[in-house]
Amino acid sequence: MADVEMKAADGKKEKKEEKPAEEEKKPVPLTPVAEIKANVVLIEGAVSTLEPRFTHRVLRSLAHLRKKLDEKVLKDATLEVYTNESASKTALLSWLSPGTTDHSMDIDPAPTAKQSQPEPVPEVEVYFRLLIIHYLLTSSDNYAKAAKLAHETVEKMQALNRRSMDPIAAKVWYAVERTYELGGELADARPMFLAAQRTAALRHDDETEASLINRILRSYLQYSLYDQADKLVSKTSFPAAAGNPQHARYHYYLGRIKAVQLNYTAAHTNLQQAIRRASPAKTAPGFFQAVHKLSIVVELLMGDIPERSLFRHPVLVKALAGYFEIVKAVRNGSLSQFQATLSRYAAQFESDKTYTLIVRLRQNVIKTGIRRLSLSYSRISLRDICVKLHLDSEEDAEYIVGKAIRDGVIEGRIVHEKGWMECGGQKSGYGPEVSDVFSRRIAYCLELHNQSVKAMRYPLNAHRKELAAAEGAREREKELAKEIQEGGDLDDDGPDLGDGF
Repeated sequence: MADVEMKAADGKKEKKEEKPAEEEKKPVPLTPVAEIKANVVLIEGAVSTLEPRFTHRVLRSLAHLRKKLDEKVLKDATLEVYTNESASKTALLSWLSPGTTDHSMDIDPAPTAKQSQPEPVPEVEVYFRLLIIHYLLTSSDNYAKAAKLAHETVEKMQALNRRSMDPIAAKVWYAVERTYELGGELADARPMFLAAQRTAALRHDDETEASLINRILRSYLQYSLYDQADKLVSKTSFPAAAGNPQHARYHYYLGRIKAVQLNYTAAHTNLQQAIRRASPAKTAPGFFQAVHKLSIVVELLMGDIPERSLFRHPVLVKALAGYFEIVKAVRNGSLSQFQATLSRYAAQFESDKTYTLIVRLRQNVIKTGIRRLSLSYSRISLRDICVKLHLDSEEDAEYIVGKAIRDGVIEGRIVHEKGWMECGGQKSGYGPEVSDVFSRRIAYCLELHNQSVKAMRYPLNAHRKELAAAEGAREREKELAKEIQEGGDLDDDGPDLGDGF
């Protein structure tokens, strides 16, 4: 027994010793410089094998990589990729401040084999320019420098005109638009975007065309030019082969256009498509929050109440605090609560571009309040309606109540002589009207059952016709066989044509 216990103890020790070994096998994350060098290898492989999926793999890591960029990382990566002296290397280093050029001294003692390495493909240079633009945009002091670099990069891409550069070009156009937007000159970039979009459409560059359409729509919506944006959507067709992020942005912009045009059903459909196609919430939290903010307002304008679980989402809890108060005000029909919430979160709604849509909810709040009053009172004066709903005058209350009665929101009538509203009594769950409706439904169901049974029945004596047809077919086969047999006998009796025939 003691030996067995010792073996078990040894086994436990072995298991404990194996754990540190397993922990040591965990892969060490790459440094930003190593990650950039690995991306360069993938880009060169994509160019040599004509496989754009390698380039798309590099671009998918761009959002994560640009958060770790700084001047030292970019300079080290440039010096390690461009080992030989070239115009591209000099141009890239010129956009970085010369304060950290001492890193080149660490590269000089490298073996002479590196000096004979070939020049990287032009796509690598454009990729480095894209990284430098994103780095420059992190500081407001470098906006002018980033705009100059963006212009130079666009001119270089258009001069090279390489199809293998198209996926990177789509990201470059996003960086260009971001540069103009942060500089407050987004309207000035619109002619350049329109010209580039026409060129991309002629070249069937779907990713670049989709990116440029989104850039133009964002430019229009930034300045509230909804008519021009709607004309652009009607005159162009969005590429179906574009990626999901581009489709998500396009549907979001369509939702904003349709919401302003009072087409709430189409707006809600487009916003749901944007939510389905968008990146995960933790990957792109800003876009996720913007889409849900607009979607909640559109749902309220349609007369629906969003689910409460939506406001408990970890990414949306703080962002939707003001919208949750608006939803509670609309649901309770409290105009005072709605006005207080609107004035409290007005700055946030203005920055979210939803203030004008939320103002439209005032009528929905009043309708909800009138519906609650009609269920609570059989008769109520217009003066009391003004007090409870915080309306300006009795004339406004009379107009709003009359419109609610006409639209079928409530049942009742206004007595002008006495200045009150008589509400229709609630319908009982039982009565002659309910029984008539129930009888009609039962009759419809029985008729549907009878029609279904009749449709399933077979025609009378239909099998006899089939038997007669089969018998006739057999007779025809016998006659045909007899004719063939008689024809064969005639051929046998024919003249001998000889062996040479």
